Amino acid sequence: MEFTELINVKQVMDISSGSPEIIIGLIDGPVSTNHLELNRESIKEIPGVISGTCSITESVACEHGTFIAGILVAKRGSRAPAICPNCTLLIRSVFSELPTNNYKSVLATTPQELALAIYDCINAGARLINLSLALINSSSKGEPVLEEALNYAANLGVVIVAAAGNQGTVGSTAITRHPWVIPVIACNNNGNPMQLSNLGNSIGKRGLSAPGENITSLGLDNNTLTISGTSAAAPFVTGVIALLWSEFPKLSGSLIKHAVNTISSRKSITPPLINAMAAFQYLNLQYRQKAIA
Repeated sequence: MEFTELINVKQVMDISSGSPEIIIGLIDGPVSTNHLELNRESIKEIPGVISGTCSITESVACEHGTFIAGILVAKRGSRAPAICPNCTLLIRSVFSELPTNNYKSVLATTPQELALAIYDCINAGARLINLSLALINSSSKGEPVLEEALNYAANLGVVIVAAAGNQGTVGSTAITRHPWVIPVIACNNNGNPMQLSNLGNSIGKRGLSAPGENITSLGLDNNTLTISGTSAAAPFVTGVIALLWSEFPKLSGSLIKHAVNTISSRKSITPPLINAMAAFQYLNLQYRQKAIA
């Protein structure tokens, strides 16, 4: 089944291509912004410790950032999902493209580095942030710093969407257990949860499921890349939220979160599939009521 049918997003994509005022913070690897199928006009970069260039073709980190960017802001009609091409993508690199670190296949960062990146994105105007990454070196010192950054996002209404992880375990992390974060698991092409997805009480209570099996998006050298997992699923949720917010820009982050999280009952550690059209209809009703009031 097409991802557009699986999460009922086609009608919303027909209504909108997004709005530049909706800024998505992409905390990931560098992005190959010269890819012909990326909507380059929509992409900005926050200078960080790590360069945002992509010069090493075998770099997993660089491929991953470009892959996620393709799901979010590729040109419509490209080989990538291209959910919200007119939304602004704000790139903040947190892992290196150099294939010399011990975590090149995990795509991870420390709580302290992630916290700094969250602050950078928010202070640069991001209204929502995509985290398709894992944490390393979690500690009693690092996790409170990250919690403070997530609290900062919550206080300002900046929505955080995060991959639940691909270890196939039950539990949570310093990211997914935070009450403001929307954790995302991966589903297969039939809408059933993939066994690799991490599950848990916080994930089932506040999370969502999205397409994550053999997702094709953009790779390096104007090629495509196909991967599976929760890191591929998370930007589907981020993209849907960006589209919804583009149509209802005056609504709060709390209301946007409520719209995508009230689509079905919560009775297990497995979250429901996101339903873009149901969320759109809910927000449209709320918007009209507020306009009448």
